[in-house]
Amino acid sequence: MKKYFGIYHASESATKQKQNTSPKDAKEEMEPWMNWAKDCGTGLVDMGAPLGGGQKISKTGSTPSKRNVIGYSILQAENMQKAMAMLKKHPHLNWDASCEIEVHEVMPLPGEKAK
Repeated sequence: MKKYFGIYHASESATKQKQNTSPKDAKEEMEPWMNWAKDCGTGLVDMGAPLGGGQKISKTGSTPSKRNVIGYSILQAENMQKAMAMLKKHPHLNWDASCEIEVHEVMPLPGEKAK
């Protein structure tokens, strides 16, 4: 099995809207995520977590990231198509029209064999 890194994107306005969610509503909003996780079974290696406050670092310093990355998950699947199929019904895509999921294959380091 190969590993895949899913990166969740949302607009700044959608993210700010969620920050004002009550704890009770937030718990209810997590239910579809938990159902998605159950549907993934052993294909979900790490549910991940929300991300925020990203910084873009260069040789000349750092600036706030403008990529609107808000979370991640790690999956395992036989190929990219199967990893994408796992993410196709992800509840993140129903949250706001700006929401997207980017998926990348985790590649072995040079000189290492694929696990």
